[in-house]
Amino acid sequence: MAAPSVVILDYGSGNIHSAAKALEAAGANVRLSADRSVAEAADGLLVPGVGAFAAVMSALESVRGGAIIEKRLTGSRPVMGICVGMQVLFASGDEHGIQTDGLDEWPGVVEKLPAPVLPHMGWNTVETPDDTTLFDSIRDERFYFVHSYAAQQWTLDVQPPFPQPKLTWADHGGRFLAAVENGPLTATQFHPEKSGEAGIKLLSNWLKTL
Repeated sequence: MAAPSVVILDYGSGNIHSAAKALEAAGANVRLSADRSVAEAADGLLVPGVGAFAAVMSALESVRGGAIIEKRLTGSRPVMGICVGMQVLFASGDEHGIQTDGLDEWPGVVEKLPAPVLPHMGWNTVETPDDTTLFDSIRDERFYFVHSYAAQQWTLDVQPPFPQPKLTWADHGGRFLAAVENGPLTATQFHPEKSGEAGIKLLSNWLKTL
């Protein structure tokens, strides 16, 4: 079988090359692009993100990233967000008392973690659901986090016949969402591309769903 094609949305985020290398190691044919037709045609779309919520939203808007993501999800085409690329999928982000609208794929606010030491930087374990696909065979592994903000509640009400989202949690001063598997939309607060073999395995698990 041919390797699945994955476009990394190239809107100026700083970690795209490490993400590309990790995806290639996981078995993907990777391309960096902000071209709408290219991003919509790929088997999977990866949305990276580092830095501040508002800055990432501004950069995404400059390449119409929200419209690209929405078009793919409307057609049940897989999208994966990483770090701030996960955070902007929520309705809004609150940083330093300034609230910025997100892409609103999920309800909720991304807020500062209630931890005495920030950022949350380094390796941490995660609490996965029993029916996870993303963490198949790596449920007991640790993953690499670098962040001070996160979604700390899940409020999306999903009714049958739609399947319930699969939620993975972690803890740093309080529980926060470490990953979400929600139909074609997947996201991780941690960085798979910085999480060694476990991260590559996670990306491989995602590629199998494309």
